[in-house]
Amino acid sequence: MIYELRIYNCLPGRLPKLLARFQNHTLKLWEKHGIRQAGFFTTVIGPSNNDLTYLVAWESMAEREAKWGAFQQDPAWIAARNESEADGPILANVASSFLTPTAFSSVK
Repeated sequence: MIYELRIYNCLPGRLPKLLARFQNHTLKLWEKHGIRQAGFFTTVIGPSNNDLTYLVAWESMAEREAKWGAFQQDPAWIAARNESEADGPILANVASSFLTPTAFSSVK
């Protein structure tokens, strides 16, 4: 199992739009494509309270490439993204890291 850590840094005041997009559209599309989320977090104390941090669980990089690629090309995703950004962009930056659990991790 590998985990993808994604951190979305939103433009000021745009985090509510991103949260709504995930809650109302993205997670339904992920379910359709078999993408498994492992948790979503907002920052209470840290460098930026404009961040959404989340983890996605993958069996392999091959699974990630196939499922993420299909999701990114889904016309419903493209429409939801465009609709949520009709009044301007939401994201300033996206960071992505791929993690593997250690032998002593409670997450496997």
